[in-house]
Amino acid sequence: MKKVGFIGMGIMGLPMATNILKKSGCSVIGFDVVETSRAKFAEAGGIATANAKEVYENCEVIFLCLPKNELVESTVKDIIAQGKKGTVIIDFSSTFPGVIRKLYPEVKAAGMSLIDSPVSGGETGAVAGTLVVMCGGDKEVFDEVEELIACVGSRVTYMGSTGCGDVAKLANNMIVGCNLIAVSEAYSFAVKAGLNPEVLFNAIKDGFAQNAVMDIKVPKIISRDFSASARIAVHQKDMRNAAQLAEDMGVEIPMSALVLNYMNRMEEAGLINEDQCALVKMFEKDMDVEVK
Repeated sequence: MKKVGFIGMGIMGLPMATNILKKSGCSVIGFDVVETSRAKFAEAGGIATANAKEVYENCEVIFLCLPKNELVESTVKDIIAQGKKGTVIIDFSSTFPGVIRKLYPEVKAAGMSLIDSPVSGGETGAVAGTLVVMCGGDKEVFDEVEELIACVGSRVTYMGSTGCGDVAKLANNMIVGCNLIAVSEAYSFAVKAGLNPEVLFNAIKDGFAQNAVMDIKVPKIISRDFSASARIAVHQKDMRNAAQLAEDMGVEIPMSALVLNYMNRMEEAGLINEDQCALVKMFEKDMDVEVK
């Protein structure tokens, strides 16, 4: 049985690490800089450590769920320096494809493997173990760890070579971002025109405008619950990654640029750590209305 490690047990990482622990039958060593996250993981039966080196030195498979490209890069380099040959690194973070593709040969040269495996489904999916997982990397390595990855998701798909999983996640979050903006604009517009947002939600939720964003986020907006199940800051990072990749490819993504603009406005307003649905606040401000 493989020795498994998990680095980064935040909103998404903690329930994912817990599902791996409960479903795989493996012992899992979990690290996070936040003490309360480590305590919760220990309560769930995991082995919590305050020293990431313990994960690097002892684990054959190491999962990452980290918020920034720079942190993923530095952590992978630490694993290369302190880990052992044969280690498989599985990055659940939404990392810029260029970072993963740069790290890949370095990981290979160290006798290790790297799989990019970003997820979609938010905190709800992480807790339920029903995330969608998009994987890139060497197919034979993916085949070896697919069953372990499946502990966090209802669908695990091999997308292609290194970085392809992260490209798929960017495409996913471009669509989600556009849906967030569309819902925020439409509901603000409707309330400004005199509609009750809850009546509107029930009227159209099973029609052609129906989507998961509306199903999950509109009730949060109406109840004014902006506690983060998926922070704008994390989604903003993905939109910036998409913008960077588009620039590298010499293409334009105007709708995604609009989404990023609204997320940047949220950052300027000091609201970047609220839930994605808080984007509605920018439209409410512009229209002088409140969706409730």
